[in-house]
Amino acid sequence: MIHYQNENITVFQSALYKTTTTLIETTDAVILVDPNWLPNEVDEIKSYVGRVLNNRKLYLIFTHSDFDHIIAAGAFPNATVIASKAFANNPNKEHDVQQIKKFDAQYYLTRNYSIYYPTVDMVIEEDGQKLELASLTFIFYLAPGHTNDGLFTIVEQQGILLAGDYLSDVEFPFIYSSYADYVATMEKAEGIFHKHGIHTLVPGHGTVTTKPSEIAERIMASKMYLQSLVNLDSKLEGHLQKKYRFFDGMKDAHHRNLDMVKMEE
Repeated sequence: MIHYQNENITVFQSALYKTTTTLIETTDAVILVDPNWLPNEVDEIKSYVGRVLNNRKLYLIFTHSDFDHIIAAGAFPNATVIASKAFANNPNKEHDVQQIKKFDAQYYLTRNYSIYYPTVDMVIEEDGQKLELASLTFIFYLAPGHTNDGLFTIVEQQGILLAGDYLSDVEFPFIYSSYADYVATMEKAEGIFHKHGIHTLVPGHGTVTTKPSEIAERIMASKMYLQSLVNLDSKLEGHLQKKYRFFDGMKDAHHRNLDMVKMEE
């Protein structure tokens, strides 16, 4: 299940939707981002955390409130939770919990921890908020568009961007909250890429890349896709079919994106 590992980070990847969980260690803390999906995968992540924690403080960062990203919050009840203000004030918390329970019921899954919506201890209210942990500085940026409560996290000294459900190599942009916000967030991502010298990108779904040229290409690909939605490019769907291996399973998301653009015109 370990998808990528170096001296700075460990990235787990689920069998479902290639969803990622990231673990970062400092001398006094362990930071875990979006632990997920299947019960055995969560058990593996929890076991790994147990082996490396060594009396350090555990932090949980949630990139957004989609149920697949909060599904394992209850496996780490003593962690300090970090998320955006919109995440903390989410009016649909019970709906997200019910989605988890519905998923587990559909596939006859049982979990050895409680299911609940995370309570946020450190609320990110504005771009540039920081968390200093020993030798590492974590810098947060609000990232609405996919959902209204998205969060980018930069590990400053290591040039890492934890992007949540943006900048994937297996998914085109999924717009659930606002097209205009998504466009602005991609502009923000481009600025972050240059300002912070990002050379490692961890998407919420897909493959970690350590190539700045590929990070730049993913940003550009997202921006071009968003522009093509407005232009009603007749060739767009054919292009997506060729570019994304799993497009047939994501086609409805593309059609929802088109509807979202029409609503905001």
